[in-house]
Parts: sequence; C-alpha cells; structure tokens
Amino acid sequence: MKYLGVALLAVLCIGAVVAAGCMGFSAQSSTQTGAASDTAPRQDLSEKAGVYTSEASWSGNAAVPMAVPTASGAGTASTVTDTKIIRTASLTLEVPDVTGAAETLKGLVTAKGGYVSSTSIQKTSGNRLYGTVVLRVPASAFDDTLAGVKGIGTVRSVSAESDDVTEEYVDLVAQKTSYLNQLAQYNAIMKKADKVDDVITVQQQIDRVQTQLDRLEGRLKYLNSRIDLSTISVNLQEPEPVGGETGHNFVSTINEGIAGFLGMIDALIIILFTVLPLIIIGGAAYGVYRWKKGKKPAAVLAETKETP
Repeated sequence: MKYLGVALLAVLCIGAVVAAGCMGFSAQSSTQTGAASDTAPRQDLSEKAGVYTSEASWSGNAAVPMAVPTASGAGTASTVTDTKIIRTASLTLEVPDVTGAAETLKGLVTAKGGYVSSTSIQKTSGNRLYGTVVLRVPASAFDDTLAGVKGIGTVRSVSAESDDVTEEYVDLVAQKTSYLNQLAQYNAIMKKADKVDDVITVQQQIDRVQTQLDRLEGRLKYLNSRIDLSTISVNLQEPEPVGGETGHNFVSTINEGIAGFLGMIDALIIILFTVLPLIIIGGAAYGVYRWKKGKKPAAVLAETKETP
C-alpha cells in the first residue's frame, strides 16, 4: 500500500506538468495569431510585391524599402579585394626633332597596347619646336613604356606617382549594390501599386535612387579608366642653338644701344623735373642773400660819412 500511494502521487505530478505546458503553448499560439492579424493589413501590398517588410517603412499603404544592404550586397563588396592603383608619370625630354619624337612615342605606346590621348606642338620665337604628348598605356605595361620613353631623348626631369584608391572603390561598389537592391524593390512595388498617391510616392523614390546610381556608375567608370590605363605626360623640347635662339645680330646690338641711350636721357629728364622745385627755391634764397649782402656795405658807408 505504501508503494501504491507513492506511484499515484507521481502520476498526479506528471499530469499537472503536462497540463500546464499545454495551456502555455495555447496562450503563445493565440498571441502570435493576434500579432499577425494586426500587421496583415500593412503587409498586404508588400507581400503581393514579394518584398520583405523587415527592411521597409510605410507611407500610406505602400512599402518604402530602406537603404539597408542585403547579404548579397555585402558579398559583392567583399569580393573587391584587389588593390586599385592609379599610376601617373611626367617627363621632360630634350630631343633633336620634336615632331619625329612625337611619332616615335605614338609607335611605342601603340606597341604596348595603349594610345596617344593628345598631342600639342608649338614653335618659339626663335623657331624652336616644343610640345606635349599624353600617353595612355595599360597598367601592366607602365614600367616598360616609361623606360622606352626615357630612351628617345635626354631626360631633363621625371616624376612618377601611385595613388591607392582601393578604399574609395570598395565603398562605391557597396553603395551601388545597395541602390540596385532598393531599385529592384521599388520596381516590384510599383507593379502592384493601385493608388495614385502610392504610384507618385514610389516613382519619386525610384527617380532619387536612379540619380544616385548614375552618379556612382559614372565615378566607377572614371576610376576604372584611370586604373586600367596609366597616364604618361611627355614634354618635348629641342636644344637651344649655340649663340642663343637666333645667334649674334649686330642690328639687334645697335638697337639695344640706342634704346639704352634713350633710356638714360629719359632718366635724366625725370631727375631734372624731380629736383627742379628745389633748384628754384635754392636760387631764390641765394638771390635774397646776395641782395642783402650787397646792400649792407652801402649803409655802413653812409653812416661813416655822417659821423664828424
């Protein structure tokens, strides 16, 4: 009897625990059902469009996706691991023939898979040619091309730079992915929108995102162009002839002498008119002094004669 009472007590305890668990599960299920019913009206358009509402805010009845990168966006940004370097160089070369050197540079850069971006050749007053040739060459052939450019003339100056834009590039790719995700969501919502206000609101958001996306793509295209093709600017100049630009010229020497003489005359005239007031004042003072000095002996003589 003693053991039978213990067994009955154990069965009653197990039954109480099972009953309590069932009641809790039932209450939790009813709570979840109530919450789902509260949010169902707001999720209607979003569910129709196939857009997850955890990343959407509401404007009226239309879901507006937030600028939150998805897992696919993060993965795309993380794949940009290569270092992005923009390489540039500038040289000044002295060559016997500027025109011929420009043609040589064109052949050199073409052989390396690049091209001549611009060419400018001018003439000095002494008929010496000088100019600038800008080369765009693949980044992998930058060093070889630079060495070839140095070999076509006498190097007067050279400078090279490497600009690391990896951080900016990765950031732009991440932003682009985020905007693409937003644009896809807005387009999906637009297909299901049935109210004029919703259509206008979503269209405004699409235009805003598209504008930002176009700017990002433009910047990425520019960076890709500068990264893939390095820039080498070559300044070409011919050596100065012996005796100067035009050599010795007696006529020029005579003209310079005449110009110097006339310049000296001009300087003397300027000095004369500058000190002329002082000369006039000094002359007047000296005249008064002489006048008083000449009058004083006559007065003394008159006084002497009057004295008995």
